[in-house]
Amino acid sequence: MTSYFDCAATTPIDPEAYRALLHYVEIEYGNAGSRTHEYGLAASRAVKSAREKVAALSNSKPEEVIFTSGATEANNLAILGIQAHGISTGKRHIVTTAIEHKAVLEPVSALIKQGFEATFVAPQNDGRVTAEDVMRAVRPDTLIVSVMHANNETGALQPIDEIAAQLRGHSAFLHVDAAQTYGKSNKPLTNTDIDMISVSGHKIFAPKGIGALIIRRGQQRPPLTPLFFGGGQERGLRPGTLPVPLIAAFGAACGSALLEAEERQKRCIEIRHRLLETILKLGGEVNGHLTHSLPSTLNVSFPGLDSEAVLVALKGLIAISNGSACTSASYAPSHVLVAMGLSEDRVESALRFSWCHMTKEPSWDEVEFRINSLK
Repeated sequence: MTSYFDCAATTPIDPEAYRALLHYVEIEYGNAGSRTHEYGLAASRAVKSAREKVAALSNSKPEEVIFTSGATEANNLAILGIQAHGISTGKRHIVTTAIEHKAVLEPVSALIKQGFEATFVAPQNDGRVTAEDVMRAVRPDTLIVSVMHANNETGALQPIDEIAAQLRGHSAFLHVDAAQTYGKSNKPLTNTDIDMISVSGHKIFAPKGIGALIIRRGQQRPPLTPLFFGGGQERGLRPGTLPVPLIAAFGAACGSALLEAEERQKRCIEIRHRLLETILKLGGEVNGHLTHSLPSTLNVSFPGLDSEAVLVALKGLIAISNGSACTSASYAPSHVLVAMGLSEDRVESALRFSWCHMTKEPSWDEVEFRINSLK
């Protein structure tokens, strides 16, 4: 069986999440908005419980969790939803980074077309931005600062705590895309100076199609306006019938992540050690910071080898990718690796290995043999 090493794209489902999903599909299938009978009340209780479990991972309050279809929608709500406030206050400047996911870069581009300005902070060649560079970009009219917690291509962790500390006292809102880290690297996300956090269920062992935007009620709650209307669910910010089975599964996955955090991280580090050993024997080069990074992601280049050729050679043995799953159809060079200043050869030979505590390892000797056969 092919070993699955594409967990940055999507994860397998957690057993508890799967059981919750089936239960609320087959048995308690009521609408959480129906409060006149037990089916609806059971659904409402399931949503309440899930909201509490999602919030617990970032030390947030349950009422601060707004369910969405995933981190892409959450990012759009955070960035486009603040537009009206920016116009009314004259704050039309955005700070973000050049290595963000397209789900952040494209909403920012949409605001630029509406007359906003944006500064895109470049990373260092290890894939990390510095808090100092981010703060140098902040102006009196900055409306929002959006910085991802961990990059989806390299796994490089960004200095969220430092940025939050240095931004304290400024009126700009801090938004963090935590799609790759929620439930995996929680401590920085408990920082209450972060105003908004985007989360995706299918990166944390829940089904696809569910996520959340956490909107903190700090000194000034981000005054978001909805992107669409009707129904009034989720405090009017995300209308529509709540997908109770998905929400319940998401909550169950977050509950498992909280209970098993230490054990999961230990397993990921073990896999990383063996993978890195194999990569170095093959003369591979790691793209991204080796220590300030997720223990479950490595971006690697094999000099002189095209990434597509390596993918073909490893087919049937290990499932990996040569970039973000969300942009893989474009065949364009990775904007993340280009922003890091890597050479064209290194960008073109780059591969992303991403795994989790459930990953079954391949024969590393066979991996080594197959890649060596291309040289």
